[in-house]
Amino acid sequence: MAIPKFLADLRAVVGPRKLWLSAAAAVVLDDDGRVLLVQRADDGNWAPPGGILDPGEQPADGAVREVLEETGIVTVPERLVTLTVSPDITYPNGDVTQYLEVVFRCRPVGGEIRVDEDETLAVGWYALDELPPMGERELAWIDRAVSGPAETGFAWEGAQLP
Repeated sequence: MAIPKFLADLRAVVGPRKLWLSAAAAVVLDDDGRVLLVQRADDGNWAPPGGILDPGEQPADGAVREVLEETGIVTVPERLVTLTVSPDITYPNGDVTQYLEVVFRCRPVGGEIRVDEDETLAVGWYALDELPPMGERELAWIDRAVSGPAETGFAWEGAQLP
């Protein structure tokens, strides 16, 4: 799986040590209430489309770009669903990353669904009661986008003000 050039350049300097990066994902819902999912080429897991933000890229633009790159579907962001931090993720090559995750609810406005031969193994629209197995974080994104409050979800560990 190709990584952005800026990240490849950074990895050449820091190696597999933990990096803090920003990522955007999109919970895309069609008019029939189905969600657009991808099977990721890097780990085989199912998830809403998403990926690393380019330096200076607005998160909503990044989410829309990632959906188009990974699925062929053109989308428009409707609202910010969650803003959270991922657990540490160790990739098969040993690279460790932790992400600031910005997740949007989006609606499709065009394009034709297709598999991206670099980043995805499979792509499809899934009824909410027939989702393929996926991680708890990703399921929570979908649940919040579908039935959660309009306010953005976030995690707070209870840090106290002075």
